[in-house]
Amino acid sequence: MKIQLEKKEALDQASSEELSKTLLARFGLLPRKKDGSAQMHKLLLELYERKKQANKDRRPELAVMPVENMGVFAGIKRQTMYDYLRRWLDLNVLKKTSFVNEGRVVIGYELNGTNLENAFRKAEQTIKNHLDDSFKIIENLQGELKKEKLRKDGVPEETDLVNSS
Repeated sequence: MKIQLEKKEALDQASSEELSKTLLARFGLLPRKKDGSAQMHKLLLELYERKKQANKDRRPELAVMPVENMGVFAGIKRQTMYDYLRRWLDLNVLKKTSFVNEGRVVIGYELNGTNLENAFRKAEQTIKNHLDDSFKIIENLQGELKKEKLRKDGVPEETDLVNSS
């Protein structure tokens, strides 16, 4: 997983399109190439509308969007959409789901929450868990550096003193 957060602020009186672009930038979900043409903000807004309608009608299948449709909303090809989709799934903003429609199984993706805030709270938790794991590694590193310094200086470690008694 490669998390790439960006510091970007929304302007006062920003439209929903501008706010969605800012949000996606802050979570690293916009195209990373300067010439990237994907309009992921349009996809985000469509996923939100579908989720809202699905909740209202109590028909969860309405929230699910196949990759082909996602690519159409973002203005990119299906295969390119899969590349972007990986980041959305890694952060848990989207979840993969399937449902039966007219006797066939349809596989697609939907917001991983009842609304935008819930979906991005999942991303927040994913990032927090990643940071917690990183701090555990930092603690282990500090301990290992201390042990190596003690060994280098010829001072027996506490465990060596206990074992020799």
